[in-house]
Amino acid sequence: MRRIKNTMQYFAFFQKNENGGYTVTVPSLPGLVTEGRTFDEANMMLRDAIRCYRTGLKKNAGLILR
Repeated sequence: MRRIKNTMQYFAFFQKNENGGYTVTVPSLPGLVTEGRTFDEANMMLRDAIRCYRTGLKKNAGLILR
């Protein structure tokens, strides 16, 4: 039996910040904000932030927002 990986998609805002990097927010995940020096780094940090956010919700018996 093949296992299918559960994937979710979120809309994210990447904004240039005053330090020349990027600040990223996800409207459907309140309070989630991350940064990176480059777009690629900000994207990598975003993936990690979403993973941590979802783990926190699961540990606190919250619902995962879709």
